Amino acid sequence: MKSEIKTPIILGIIIVTAVIGLSLFLSSLDSKVLESKNDSIQQNTVNDITKIDKSGFKKAPKLVGISEYINIQPDKLQEKIDHSVVLYDIWTYSCINCIRTLPFITSWNEKYADQGLLIIGIHSPEFEFEKDVTNVKNAVEKYGITYPVVLDNDKETWKAFGNNYWPRKYIADSEGYIRYDHIGEGGYQETEKIIQQLLKERSDLMGTKLTLPEDTVQIKEFEHSWIRTPELYFGYDFVTGRNQLGSPEGFQPNQDVTYSIPQSKQIHKFYLDGTWKNLEGSMKLVSNSGTIVLPYSGKEVNIVTAGDANLKIKIDGKTIDPAFAGKDVDINGQVRVQEPRLYNIVQTETSEDHTLEILVESPGFEIFTFTFG
Repeated sequence: MKSEIKTPIILGIIIVTAVIGLSLFLSSLDSKVLESKNDSIQQNTVNDITKIDKSGFKKAPKLVGISEYINIQPDKLQEKIDHSVVLYDIWTYSCINCIRTLPFITSWNEKYADQGLLIIGIHSPEFEFEKDVTNVKNAVEKYGITYPVVLDNDKETWKAFGNNYWPRKYIADSEGYIRYDHIGEGGYQETEKIIQQLLKERSDLMGTKLTLPEDTVQIKEFEHSWIRTPELYFGYDFVTGRNQLGSPEGFQPNQDVTYSIPQSKQIHKFYLDGTWKNLEGSMKLVSNSGTIVLPYSGKEVNIVTAGDANLKIKIDGKTIDPAFAGKDVDINGQVRVQEPRLYNIVQTETSEDHTLEILVESPGFEIFTFTFG
């Protein structure tokens, strides 16, 4: 090959080799820069978690005034609280609104207990019989509750949280800051998303890997009727500003009163026949028999009662139709009361107006409240 041809070829090879080498060098450099950026992003993500400004959040208070512990020993509870995401559920077992939330709460316990979630049921009673640990244990078993439940009989923990409602859920992160607060029923999807978020934060803080399901618990929620009778109380201490006793004799604290039912009755008021003792939180039948009459609106009627009694249930003057009968009504239209709790009397698909009659033939029967859905 002639020298004048050989020289350009050699120079071309040198140039191509140099370009390829430079390209490989720059590619390697870009890769290292990209890896460095990714490492920086990951580190910043962790730092963002640890740098969340929590100055606007309150710490969850200590559990105080606890009289009994269920499903856990007292000395073990604080150990479990430390470094857990904690859902504090303030409830009481005869509250229908609380009862409706329990399927969701027990499902969250099954789903996330091994991921760092601790649920604590703070049982703060509304009525005296709810302070009995045996009654609460029966309810815990009935509703399949396996997480810790503490009896806040004097409502000291209730007060420490500044609470005024049943039910109420507070969720504290793994550092003890309350990050979520929900009153009443509903908000289940939102609540579970918060649980997932705080469990992820906990995992990042601990430097561990956590894989959480993307789905949320799917349980059909109870649909309240828009028009329904408000909750009705029988105890004189509960009726300030919401007295719905229609019998003309009215409330007479700590007295035995013989009541009568007028010809004309109003919806959303209850009427009594027989002699009933007026108590702070309830009324107790003194005479051998008695009757409660209630023109109501709604699709569900519940009563909270105590004592030992058989109740005959009528709707619009007739023995309750099985199509209307609640879970605690037998095929004969009767309810057997044997333990103090909530009893479901009426269930219909839609809100309806009816007159409910409860006939009682057992002295000592005690009634606390009507609730509606």
